[in-house]
Amino acid sequence: MFDGFDEFDITTSGTTIHGRRGGSGPPVLLLHGIPETHLMWHRVAPQLAEHYTVVATDLRGYGDSGKPPSTADHEPYSMRATAHDQVEVMRSLGYDQFRLAGHDRGARCAYRLALDEPETVTRLAVMDVVPTGDAYRRAEMKFSLGYWVWSFLAAPEPVPEQFIGAAPALLVDFMLDTWPEVKDAFPAQVRAEYVKKFTDPATVHAICEEYRAAATLDYQRDEADHGNRKIACPVLFLWSERGSVAKLYDDPLAIWREWADDVRGGPVPVGHFIPEEAPEETARQLLDFLK
Repeated sequence: MFDGFDEFDITTSGTTIHGRRGGSGPPVLLLHGIPETHLMWHRVAPQLAEHYTVVATDLRGYGDSGKPPSTADHEPYSMRATAHDQVEVMRSLGYDQFRLAGHDRGARCAYRLALDEPETVTRLAVMDVVPTGDAYRRAEMKFSLGYWVWSFLAAPEPVPEQFIGAAPALLVDFMLDTWPEVKDAFPAQVRAEYVKKFTDPATVHAICEEYRAAATLDYQRDEADHGNRKIACPVLFLWSERGSVAKLYDDPLAIWREWADDVRGGPVPVGHFIPEEAPEETARQLLDFLK
């Protein structure tokens, strides 16, 4: 996997970020979701690297990136702090501007980065999410039942940490087995790597802190920005035709059009893990959009 890519560990002002870089051309940053690491891009990144310099990282708290201490307000795991890491990584690699694509939690980091650093992101692709503020503001019974993972991981410390620590594979396998439509989307070695990372108590705590920050700081910042600030660059939004976004929102594209003037996209006929379930279609859509 990632033939021709170089691994790196870069120290930022808040932690260390692990990732890979390969290819040549204009820079593109790829950000992963839960329960994954940057490995989720292993089928897409090589295709993009034929045209771009591709950087794929582990978000702070995930994978082999650092797990800095948290605080009572969860600020170190807010998407603002997480996004700042990625800006510092790209600048340390020599890129003041770049294209950006994120899936799931990585998409939340990506749109926050684009809002906070409008001169930095030239094109933004987000996959299978609506903004955190919209998700909570529009929440009702279907959301409560379908997104129970949000409530579980955001529960007070140490409840979710101890439950997951007792059987880490249970939660990871639940996500990987019930959220996709393509059941063989995860090679055994990739699945094993995802499970292995959840056996680290520091990783589990960091991820729980990230969900606690989502329910507080990220929600509050989205609500403050909604209607007051917009994403300046063009936006591509892809979502699962059969997943929670499609089930909860009649017109999810319209939600993103409240956040940016230039938005295009559509559903992909797979489950939640779009880059891993439909790597060829994901690469095609990204290449068409990013150029």
